[in-house]
Amino acid sequence: MKEYEGGRELTDICRELGIHKSTFYNWRKKYAGMDSQELKRLKELEEENRKLKHMYAELALDNKMLKDVLSKKF
Repeated sequence: MKEYEGGRELTDICRELGIHKSTFYNWRKKYAGMDSQELKRLKELEEENRKLKHMYAELALDNKMLKDVLSKKF
């Protein structure tokens, strides 16, 4: 982002990174104005969110299985 804002050609940046222009614009829309510390924290939060969603899915599945087992016994 900083290279692009510094005046470097978009085609050169995309060629160097091996990405399409649309990918660059999506990244720019998502990460514009963030510094490296903020990006690092964002990635950490996304990873933590992924883990929590996975934990919730496992617990919900366990809960459903227990309800099925208990309802069949009685």
